[in-house]
Amino acid sequence: MVFQLTKRLAFPDPHYGDPDGLLAVGGDLSVDRLILAYSNGIFPWYAFREKQIQWWCPLQRFVIFPDEIHISHSMRTLINKGRYGLSFNQAFPEVIGQCGNLRKEQEGAWLGKDMTQAYTHLYEQGFAASVEVWDDRCLVGGLYGVALGKCFFGESMFSLVPNASKLALIHLALTFKQLGGTLIDCQFETPHLKSMGGRYIDYEEYMKHVQPPGGF
Repeated sequence: MVFQLTKRLAFPDPHYGDPDGLLAVGGDLSVDRLILAYSNGIFPWYAFREKQIQWWCPLQRFVIFPDEIHISHSMRTLINKGRYGLSFNQAFPEVIGQCGNLRKEQEGAWLGKDMTQAYTHLYEQGFAASVEVWDDRCLVGGLYGVALGKCFFGESMFSLVPNASKLALIHLALTFKQLGGTLIDCQFETPHLKSMGGRYIDYEEYMKHVQPPGGF
């Protein structure tokens, strides 16, 4: 069942959503609604040919645990060469802009003006973050997502050179682990993410990380 949201700041129980994870449509992209959504494992997704917001919450969650990140031999070699610089939150607008440029070519979703503004507002209030990959002073890759408690909810990544997004994800996982982070939500499975340690867990286990006893 797909629910129609109203102005009321609330979401239905994800267990009543469609089997594919689509839970609701409508609502808005306010900071408060986005924080409530992610705190319950729900994320927004614009349909490519539709104007309304879709809200998704798959009950089988594709995640990466930071201590399970897989670093291939070729990636270790690239890291050890030290060719690329890595940083956090040094170019959030540029990262989300590059991700938006890539999304325009995808049939599944579009990271347009409204979504870009919404995540920028989250970033400005400390609830979103970016990882950047640099070749000298040139931004060549990165990712961004929502950071709540000990969880990072990945939204999108891009690469302008081979393996740049993998470098960003590895840097995120290793740093997040050091900071006590326990889970990176990948939203949907891709061969790229599966090769780096992504696996499925059920919603109940997922929520133990998102809403641990005692809160954030």
